[in-house]
Amino acid sequence: MIIEQLSLVLISLLANGLSAMAGGGAGLLQLPVLLFLGLSFSSALATHKIASVALGIGATLRHLREKSLDRYFCLFILACGLPGVVTGGILVLQLPEGLTILSLGLLTTGLGIYSVFKTQLGMLHQPRNRNLYGMFLGGVVLCLIGILNGSLTSGTGLFVTLWLVRWFGLDYKTAVAYVLILVGLFWNGSGAITVGLQQPPHWEWLPALIVGAIIGAYTGTHIALMRGNGLVKRVFETLTIIVGIKLIYDATLLL
Repeated sequence: MIIEQLSLVLISLLANGLSAMAGGGAGLLQLPVLLFLGLSFSSALATHKIASVALGIGATLRHLREKSLDRYFCLFILACGLPGVVTGGILVLQLPEGLTILSLGLLTTGLGIYSVFKTQLGMLHQPRNRNLYGMFLGGVVLCLIGILNGSLTSGTGLFVTLWLVRWFGLDYKTAVAYVLILVGLFWNGSGAITVGLQQPPHWEWLPALIVGAIIGAYTGTHIALMRGNGLVKRVFETLTIIVGIKLIYDATLLL
């Protein structure tokens, strides 16, 4: 029992530490491990969704010291994304699961490769598209990503990170801060409530996963803030490509 709990803490610490540096992708490691340890998919998903909220808690504890986020931009991201998260389970699950995951995997891999070739992307903080048209289009895309976030288990935080960098002109470090706090706490919190009401999590494992997530997120966030955009960009690209390949592989098993 002790070994099992320690293993869960370490897995959660690693998954959320990397996710905190890249702006998403914790489900890449955490969810498959829960399945491997014997949980059903629905139980593993509920457990992972609830534990993932702790990623936002750990990151928030560290970012509060920086005081670098725009309050109104935070409200904008929440207003656009939360409706998508709530409706995601209804709309996306109407589509063939294999095809949806394959499309997401190809797009995620493409995002990582795109960032690799755009060497200066996200290295400087140059806000743009803050006019009415830019905010409207940016908000629509955030809502669409929210729909994916409400239905799928990993990778959607990485989408938000790159969208904030590419469309709104944020540097990687700032974009990850917004994603970890707003997506990690509020988007994932909404998803956790939705899933948890339908399927009870494995309560015995949650404390270990939450402890690992908070420590991992805080540590990963601290490293990202100290090392800057170069490290965050490389970790983002690596995790994005790995997540994309994994999603493509998962889709081939369903098609």
